[in-house]
Amino acid sequence: MYFLKRTYLVLFFLAAFASSAGAQFREEAFQQNYNNPNDTTARKDTIDKMFSMKEYIGGLRHKNQLKIGTMFAGSTVFIGGEQIYNRQYWKLPVIYGGLGATVGLGIHYRKKYNRSVDAFDAAYALDPETTLTVDKHSKDMSTWLFAGAGLLYWSTLMDGVINYRSDLHPHPGKSTIYSILMPGLGQAYNGEYWKIPIYWAGIIGSLHYYRLNSTNYKRYKRIHNEATTPDSDYSGPISAETALYYRNTYRRYRDYSVVALFGFYLLQIIDANVFAYMQDFEVNDDLTMKVSPTVIVPETNYAQGGFNTSSGSALGLRLGLTF
Repeated sequence: MYFLKRTYLVLFFLAAFASSAGAQFREEAFQQNYNNPNDTTARKDTIDKMFSMKEYIGGLRHKNQLKIGTMFAGSTVFIGGEQIYNRQYWKLPVIYGGLGATVGLGIHYRKKYNRSVDAFDAAYALDPETTLTVDKHSKDMSTWLFAGAGLLYWSTLMDGVINYRSDLHPHPGKSTIYSILMPGLGQAYNGEYWKIPIYWAGIIGSLHYYRLNSTNYKRYKRIHNEATTPDSDYSGPISAETALYYRNTYRRYRDYSVVALFGFYLLQIIDANVFAYMQDFEVNDDLTMKVSPTVIVPETNYAQGGFNTSSGSALGLRLGLTF
């Protein structure tokens, strides 16, 4: 209770100081001046403006320079946009040809597999001892082809980010998108290689426990269903109540694993972005404080509560901190 009283007292005095000291600082000192979007030599905020289709189309027509975030976001839908912006037109036939071939063949083999399944079902209905089999080869081929299309799509986005021209290194936008496309790649781009094993250990560990908990959840769910099904001849050593308890427990652990997985993924993205911005942040042992008298000239006339600055100036102290 004593600690809470002290905390409330400190917060009260901080609020009182903030309200009384606000008049002594100019609002402009706390305003962010964003850099020119065409300036590729300065560190600028990558999220100061949402995606603009007009800006994106203008960039593809080379009428204006695109921020890397706008280029990447637009190219996730308009495939090949990054290559157009980077003036690497020769890559477009490779991209569209590869995607068309892998997706088209994937659909072909998937349809072939589905036809074999329909044929097997019809034959089995007539003769349960039929020798007709399902074409698993076509299923595997379609799976690999669709995976190849996804890999090519991912490579297209990565290629556009790599070839984005900027005079700044490390570029916060590049670092962020690298981490979105490949966990740990943003840290490698920033030169912080020691962080990569930490994040990958967290991601792989989360995937491992997700699989383990998911397997156990399905196991106890099956046991519970068997034990509670009417007219069931279940006689296993695990009771329905025990199976229900473990089913709910492992489901909760599975959900925690998903949260941990996305947590590590998002954390490494934030880390890559923040430390790319802080690459030129000056860090030294110069910790000094300077206090000097000054004359405060407020821009606004206050005459409330007996406080009057109609004279236009007042004596005060100037405090400067270096850290």
